[in-house]
Amino acid sequence: MKRIFCFRTLLIVTVLFLLQSFLTSDLSSGTCFAKDVGAWKAGISRVVITPERMMWMSGYGGRNKPAEGKVHDLWAKALYIKDPAGAKTVIITLDLVGIDRGISQAITSRLKDQFGLERSEISLCTSHTHSGPVVGTNLRAMYFFDEQQQKLVDEYTAGLIEKMPGLVANAIKSLEPVTLEYGVGKTTFAVNRRNNKEADVPKLRKEGKLVGPIDHEVPVLFVKNSQGKIKGILFGYACHATVVGLYDWSGDWPGYAQIEIEKDFPGATALFVAGCGADQNPIPRRKVELGEKYGRMMADAVKEVSHKKNSTITGKLKTEYKELDLPFSQLPSRKEIEKELASSNRYLVGRAKKLLEEWDKNGSLSPTYPYPVQTLKLGDLAIVTLGGEVVVDYSNRIKADLDHPHLWVAGYCNDVMCYIPSRRVLSEGGYEGDRSMIYYGMPTVWAPALEEMIMNEVARQVKK
Repeated sequence: MKRIFCFRTLLIVTVLFLLQSFLTSDLSSGTCFAKDVGAWKAGISRVVITPERMMWMSGYGGRNKPAEGKVHDLWAKALYIKDPAGAKTVIITLDLVGIDRGISQAITSRLKDQFGLERSEISLCTSHTHSGPVVGTNLRAMYFFDEQQQKLVDEYTAGLIEKMPGLVANAIKSLEPVTLEYGVGKTTFAVNRRNNKEADVPKLRKEGKLVGPIDHEVPVLFVKNSQGKIKGILFGYACHATVVGLYDWSGDWPGYAQIEIEKDFPGATALFVAGCGADQNPIPRRKVELGEKYGRMMADAVKEVSHKKNSTITGKLKTEYKELDLPFSQLPSRKEIEKELASSNRYLVGRAKKLLEEWDKNGSLSPTYPYPVQTLKLGDLAIVTLGGEVVVDYSNRIKADLDHPHLWVAGYCNDVMCYIPSRRVLSEGGYEGDRSMIYYGMPTVWAPALEEMIMNEVARQVKK
């Protein structure tokens, strides 16, 4: 009888031991934590992407020499998220003016090969700082430099691509159970530059007479660990990063904002996602102290959101990505392009050379461009990421037209090929609707159908 009792006791102890071992093993290796069942997980990492050599800067066509110094470092940061069922996504933020389609494809291809990440699960978001380096072919028709500088651009671009797998690997290594909380704040330094003269803005602001569409929302996603400590802060705003115009590396106001937020939340990583701010400027500007001021204003807005009762993300993670064949207007003939080679406008000449290279390679110019539209659904939060420099009309219309609990609309994502005007801006013309296409090397303006095509795809993804 004693032996039977001892055997039963041993059997119970063994079963309890095995059960405890199973329930406390690591989910990332295929097993799970009992206490983490149903939990979201996230990991965050960062790497410096400041150029090691003084190369050409991007953003302003008037620059005529390489960078001369550094205000603060440029960063690539990754937020890797898994839902309770194992669905995953990674949001990579880059302190760069933009990336081209080739860079985007190279990065996403490597991430798929190494981590099994599908295209829809990867978001590449640029801050659009005008104090970062020239990267790849982005805005290449705007710059005129020698072979040595071109070599530096090529080397930097290759190095940037090579850093991304390591960045994501480190984010995956740091995965831990988290709570995701979403809220919205507000700050007001963005001004519609199409409708307000820059010199008049201080007076107009004081009198409450600023006009034109704006989006002053500051969407924020807080990543909190199991102890409730904030480990990551993803935030956005619709405004150009054009405060600083020096020859020094700088993240401009988004860079200052990330620095200030990380001071306010010790141990946290701040990641910036640009909104639809293609026609929005920080005004007044052109002084370093103003960049610092706007960064502080943004940090204050984020801090205010942290004190609110925000929405906790539950449910599932879903991602979708599609490239639209976005049509151009009437394409120029080869004869018309060749005529531009004799222009006194060097930017027209630069574009003409690029278009002729494309014509010789492909036999013609493409009448469309593969435009990326992506949606990340984290429970009832839908983050819409759009390619190019998107005007504010899109974020305002998406949030107004779609019946969804929480919408976050970002631009400058996945491929910054040129400006994306609304139909209204396209009809009005001006820089965003017309002239900017020259600097991006595009053959002509967009066809009027672009807004409805983009809106229809966004609606389809969000409602799906």
